[in-house]
Amino acid sequence: MNENKEFKPYIPAEKVTAEMTVTSVIMGVILAIVFGAANAYLGLRVGMTVSASIPAAVISMGVIRVIMKKNSILESNLVQTIGSAGESLAAGAIFTMPALFLWAEEGLCDKPSLVEITLIALCGGILGVLFMVPLRNALIVKEHATLLYPEGTACADVLLAGEEGGANASTVFSGMGLAAVFKFVVDGLKVIPADVSAAFTSLKGEIGMEVYPALLGVGYIVGPRIASFMFVGSLVGWMVIIPMICLFGPDTWLYPAAQGTTIADLYANGGAAAIWSTYVKYIGAGAIATGGIISLIKSLPLIISTFRDSMKSMKGGSVKGTARTDQDLPMNFILIGILAMVAIIWAVPAIPVNPLGALLIVIFGFFFATVSSRMVGMIGSSNNPVSGMAIATLLISTMVIKGSGQTGIDGMKAAIAIGSVICIIAAIAGDTSQDLKTGFLLGATPKTQQIGELIGVVASGLAIGGVLYLLDAAWGYGGAEVPAPQAGLMKMIVEGIMGGNLPWTLVFIGVFLAIGMEILRIPVMPFAIGLYLPIYLNATIMIGGVVRMLMDGRKNVDENTKNDQVTDGTLYCAGMIAGEGLVGIALAILAVAGVSLDISGVANFGNIGGVILMVIMILTLLKFSLWKKKKA
Repeated sequence: MNENKEFKPYIPAEKVTAEMTVTSVIMGVILAIVFGAANAYLGLRVGMTVSASIPAAVISMGVIRVIMKKNSILESNLVQTIGSAGESLAAGAIFTMPALFLWAEEGLCDKPSLVEITLIALCGGILGVLFMVPLRNALIVKEHATLLYPEGTACADVLLAGEEGGANASTVFSGMGLAAVFKFVVDGLKVIPADVSAAFTSLKGEIGMEVYPALLGVGYIVGPRIASFMFVGSLVGWMVIIPMICLFGPDTWLYPAAQGTTIADLYANGGAAAIWSTYVKYIGAGAIATGGIISLIKSLPLIISTFRDSMKSMKGGSVKGTARTDQDLPMNFILIGILAMVAIIWAVPAIPVNPLGALLIVIFGFFFATVSSRMVGMIGSSNNPVSGMAIATLLISTMVIKGSGQTGIDGMKAAIAIGSVICIIAAIAGDTSQDLKTGFLLGATPKTQQIGELIGVVASGLAIGGVLYLLDAAWGYGGAEVPAPQAGLMKMIVEGIMGGNLPWTLVFIGVFLAIGMEILRIPVMPFAIGLYLPIYLNATIMIGGVVRMLMDGRKNVDENTKNDQVTDGTLYCAGMIAGEGLVGIALAILAVAGVSLDISGVANFGNIGGVILMVIMILTLLKFSLWKKKKA
């Protein structure tokens, strides 16, 4: 405890320096919207999002230090605090809310209004911040030496190494620019096919890759281990399960295929992809649900002790000192804010939740906010079982809602609304914790950061509804462009509990596959996501993982040089993900407006062009990491 009290941040408490300025707020809001939209697009395509804290930090340093010639580390910190909120809110929203669009597509209900989406996002995001604030002293200050918050600490290290901020920012912007060009060539001009594939007609299997920079970037960032598990999941689906289905039942009609359509008919009309979308996706959904529940069960002792310890720590109250670095938002503001959000959830007709649902949100919300805040400190945001928490919430809330007599589509919509708010609360609470850790190390004012988090939540919350509507209008959810894997899974869970028609045999095949993976000590979630998503997508992620493996495995290279090069690659890939996401949003706008830039009828480079473009993308990644020239 004394060790914690003696901790001295980079900027001393007695020194007052610029934090919340017009520049930092405007830049933070722009980055919250940009990274929120880009991550929404990425998450709906791939089923995962990437942290925006470090890219936001290096961009802010590049602008504030290099362009504006200002030396203000706390200003840069506030930019990343506001900016990273967009990514976390997007992650929470896209894992659940597209289920409402999928039901609307089936004619069960109307599409959720922009008001409904915005209110759910804002209520969840604001509650996530407010639930976390009373925990700051317990988790960030008192347990500074034991809770490391890996991403928060890494972000502080990046900001402290601000001398190279300009060079790092240029790497991010280069990734954004080049990825924008690559994406435009593939999906805008369409002169290169998005998928390069090879079908094995005698086996009835298929393999291929998608020529997209964001997927290459995701593979590089998650690394070879996770990428390989995802790819193996796809291999099992496309080169084992699909051939077995075609081999053993070619003349069989099996639900959920259309009445009378045999497996042989499906394959003849749509190839392996038709078998995958009709049957294998349900096996993948069963595996993902099981993976989420397994991760939650494994975390249960930690969750219980986390909650107990946090409650004990809170009994000591907030830090009593009046020092700048001890100031939090006042407790009366927090309580009024929480009551206001619950009242909105309960009273506003746009949110389909009754008083029982509002009570569930408060109970689950505070519990999972506490768990999320502590767990990201121990194991990092990327390992935080948010999807498992969302699945557990959906299972319990759907059963409670059904038990209360609210059934059918109204009960299903209420369950998804509750799940959406809880998912956003858990994601935002984890992000707020990481940002407050960064601020604690740097000497930021907690109250200012907490206000910054709320600003980021509001900015991205107002934008997320438009992004979801835009992607739905352009391509629709559940297809090849935006498969929305988690939302499809949440939809299946709610339908299954409410008594909907689900192919339970396929789901349980996935359940026992996941249990087998767990027994073999293979991480279930990446394998299950690989099974659920197309092989083309996971193959490109695997290519990114191989590039990362080759960079990490080099011998006779100075460790510091290697780390710098790997970090440069990570920043470039983060830029690529943002660049592709933004062009994806722009192309969606053009698609809705009926504008086509397709010139594939004039020029089309075919599969060879796709392979060449993939090689070029890999070379640009190496150019900005392995072959990047350092300034003397």
